[in-house]
Amino acid sequence: MMDVHDRLPQEQHEPAAPVGQDVPHPHAGIGRRRFLGFILAAPTLAVAAQLGEAAAGTTPAHAASASLPELTTLFDLNDMLTDAALPTAGLVTLHVHTDGTASFALPRAEVGQGITTSTAMLIAEELDLPLEKIHVTLADARPELLFNQLTGGSNTTISTYTPIRVAAAIARARLLEAAVEVLGAEISTLTTKAGVITARNGRSATYGSLAEKAASLKTVRVATDLKPRSAFSVIGTARNRVDALASVTGRKQFAMDLHVPGASPAMVCRPPTINGTVRSVQNLAAVRAMPGVTDVAAISTGVAVRARTFGQCIDAVRALKVTWGPGTAERASDDTVLRELKAAEVPLAVPRLDPLAKTVEGTFTFHFASNSALEPNCAVADVRSDRAEIWAALKSPIVAKEAIAVKLGLLPGAVTVHVTEGGGSFGRKLFSDAALEAAEISQAMGKPVKLMWHRTDEFRQGRTHPMATSRVRATYTLGRVLTYEQRHTSVSTDFGHGLGEIITASAAKLPVGDLTFSETIFTLTQQTPYDLGLTTQLLNEVDKGFNTGSMRNIYSPNVRCAQELILDRLADEMGEDRLHLRRQLVKDDRARAVLDKVAELGHWGRELPAGMAQGIAVHPEYHGVVAVLAEIDCRPQTTGRHVLDAYTGPRVTRVVCAVDVGLAINPKGLAAQMMGGIMDGIALTLTSGLHLKDGMFLEGSWDNYFYTRQWNTPPELEIVVMPPTSGKPGGAGELAVGAASAAVACAYGAATGTMPTTFPLNHSGPLGFEPLPTVPPIPQSPTDGLDRAY
Repeated sequence: MMDVHDRLPQEQHEPAAPVGQDVPHPHAGIGRRRFLGFILAAPTLAVAAQLGEAAAGTTPAHAASASLPELTTLFDLNDMLTDAALPTAGLVTLHVHTDGTASFALPRAEVGQGITTSTAMLIAEELDLPLEKIHVTLADARPELLFNQLTGGSNTTISTYTPIRVAAAIARARLLEAAVEVLGAEISTLTTKAGVITARNGRSATYGSLAEKAASLKTVRVATDLKPRSAFSVIGTARNRVDALASVTGRKQFAMDLHVPGASPAMVCRPPTINGTVRSVQNLAAVRAMPGVTDVAAISTGVAVRARTFGQCIDAVRALKVTWGPGTAERASDDTVLRELKAAEVPLAVPRLDPLAKTVEGTFTFHFASNSALEPNCAVADVRSDRAEIWAALKSPIVAKEAIAVKLGLLPGAVTVHVTEGGGSFGRKLFSDAALEAAEISQAMGKPVKLMWHRTDEFRQGRTHPMATSRVRATYTLGRVLTYEQRHTSVSTDFGHGLGEIITASAAKLPVGDLTFSETIFTLTQQTPYDLGLTTQLLNEVDKGFNTGSMRNIYSPNVRCAQELILDRLADEMGEDRLHLRRQLVKDDRARAVLDKVAELGHWGRELPAGMAQGIAVHPEYHGVVAVLAEIDCRPQTTGRHVLDAYTGPRVTRVVCAVDVGLAINPKGLAAQMMGGIMDGIALTLTSGLHLKDGMFLEGSWDNYFYTRQWNTPPELEIVVMPPTSGKPGGAGELAVGAASAAVACAYGAATGTMPTTFPLNHSGPLGFEPLPTVPPIPQSPTDGLDRAY
């Protein structure tokens, strides 16, 4: 039987049972895995999982081995998040309704990654109900869930895989019990299919007709078995997204699509430097008198305006004359931050071993980057004197609810936070900046507001991936790598979105010693796929004056990129083929398999014209592993291409990706996740970074933040989902970014003959655009959109 919790201590499995009765365990003592759950008191059938097993004595997944394994192979960030969610798993319920449908309020945020689809698939598998009859919604902020309502670290499917299946299996069993009396048949003779229970005599009953009869007057604890993998008919099959039709027809509801009575558009006039403050407003009365404007108010982050339309909000924001106080990064620039980072680097411990061994070194710089979520930062708020109601796409809604209550001076129980679907995140929506602002604006104006950030606001005042350096030294002799050291130094990453609270609560269990939040996250995420001898990877952080966040893959794209480039240098100096060295050094069969697969499909080593080359990389994370082979074209006729108002530069022409996440719930969705991660990786290496000058970022729109565009997307892209290698799913949402960024960097180094050390590659060249002014803080709405369509 499947179980994603083998590596967790047994005593963590069973929270105290609610009032009810235990069903005897018929298989006790014979090693059969059973799971506990509850039939809840409700008018129609309602069930929940208890994350525990009825049979004890299971063998831990990670037994002692001859060599000391990395910490991340024993316990990583994903395990910590799963562990934190265990105690409240029984509070998340599945309902079966009289119309034959089932509903489930998922305590996670759907921001485009497809988790509502994979969740529906888990329910469909165990309940034997068609996907179209399963409605997965997003749960409001529920403080009683504690750490079970945070979306991040590619953890959703891992942590919910068993409890959702257990709840669905209990529901099916209860419906079968109800059908015994209705159909007059032994339970062993009944079968379920597509929401219908059928007896051997041909009589049948629908789930809907049994929903009330299957309900319970009191909460009862029960035990259930789960389907073996051999019986799966839904899990592991490629399915279209359950929200695909709504998405393409415009019926999907995001925060800005909601019709909250009285909520009018609102925007904020923001300071010219990062986190500047309002000192005074010179023309308050004049702006209040502008067409459509209903309110203007100073708030903690700027000056808010409310109007009938967003166009009128833009006009008012541009008209405001504000005197600003200094920000938190005044006069800072790329150069000043880089000097600060270099001064804070932790020294390397292993000296040069000449002449006994040879040394390979490199120092890499990774500039600030933006999350670049498609949906602008936005939220709706209706704040009254005694209560508040908020709507936003939030990946940490419990923390948001608490922060909003403090901001408004209300008790947490007086604040209701609704989680809406989000149009992208990449870590951005872990922070509730827009929700906090919307609440503050609504309170100041005494009216509901529909707040939307301008794209320029997001680039200049939003959350960024912090600037960092990575210094690496490796030593080798006689064809063997002896040591590998990596010292990663970064602008401080803000973990105030709830992950820090989980670390604090888990401190006694974490095998990381007395580390800071950031150092703990670094330790629990950085996993080296290669045997590089004595290996140490350390993090140091500086400067908290920037708005940073856990951008997709957190530290891994930078760390992996630096490591794979050093692997290429080692291969060259040792006289080895770059693929061959990786195959020699890779530590496990799963990593070797994906490496071999991309090498085979990508025809590693094939002859290419001068100026074109291949790069290859492996990235393990959250019990999954991915390999990426990239081909790049650095020839002048390619780098010199001209596209209006665009950066072209080198182009990745081909990518082959092989991914192993253990058990893929929806291979089609997994392939889409890999595609998005690959585009992120290409962007981080080649084109998309922020330029910091005089306390502000120069980029102000997607016109000059050069994310991967159609003209730089690889014409050839092949993604292979490997056959299942375990009975449980691994993480996927962030997996491809690090491998893709590293493979592209390695390909560039091979094509040019020079190892790149500054990322994105275009950062040190000409700016390539005219920066938008900071006053007014947002540009005039364009009128030439059709002229710029391609």
